[in-house]
Amino acid sequence: MSFFKQAKQRYRYSIILLRELVRYDFKVRYQNSILGYLWSLLRPLFYFLVMYVVFVKLLRIGSGVPHWPVALLLGLVMWEFFSEVTKQGLKAIVSNGGLIRKINFPKYIIMVSSSLSSLINLLLNLVVVAFFVVLNHVPLSWTYLLIPFFIIELYLFALGISFLLAALYVKFRDLSFIWEIVMRAGMYATAVMFPMSRIFHVSRTAGQVMLLSPIAQIIEDSRHELLPHTMSSSRHLMGNDLLMLVPLSLVVILLAFGAWYFRRRSPYFAEDV
Repeated sequence: MSFFKQAKQRYRYSIILLRELVRYDFKVRYQNSILGYLWSLLRPLFYFLVMYVVFVKLLRIGSGVPHWPVALLLGLVMWEFFSEVTKQGLKAIVSNGGLIRKINFPKYIIMVSSSLSSLINLLLNLVVVAFFVVLNHVPLSWTYLLIPFFIIELYLFALGISFLLAALYVKFRDLSFIWEIVMRAGMYATAVMFPMSRIFHVSRTAGQVMLLSPIAQIIEDSRHELLPHTMSSSRHLMGNDLLMLVPLSLVVILLAFGAWYFRRRSPYFAEDV
């Protein structure tokens, strides 16, 4: 029997459960709403409209940067994905306490199913970004093919943090309030609302420190691949290849540590939730 057939047979139950949880989560998210799944597209659009009026039209942030509204929308969509995965992941175990106490199954499936539902939303939102790319007459580029790699990096980073938050939240319920504050501050600390190059013009050191954050690096590089002739890459801004290893290392470390800590605590979830 081949390796793939053995793996499929071994994890068959987990795969089926994961599929059903993803379907259930995505269905329940918009249950009893009039517009249903359209909210997954309308919510970032409304958010973008507010940010566009305030930051672009009134404060003139990003003025002089060609196609900046498209870069702003992409940054907002990716940040919303990261925020959604971590916030839902934080409460995922506690919210499914009844299921955990009744059925014995790998608890990581709950985390993965929650994150995959958010990933579906992200893919839908990227369709909206593509529409704005066409609407703004952005020149097409082969570098678009590199964006999925940054989406994978973003997903793994968000999943690693979610593993850690979910395991900690079982014991420390104040964590949800703390994380809400962290996310509000993080939105501005990762230059979602303005070009990172503006930070480097003010202070190179401050810009380098901000780009050490994986989420800042991912958004900046995704914007660069979408608008290669307009936005600078994090590597160009950093000017130091060794520093570029920091955000990538943080993704790997947080994913490994988060998964390890989650697995270590998972046998006690049923009695703690």
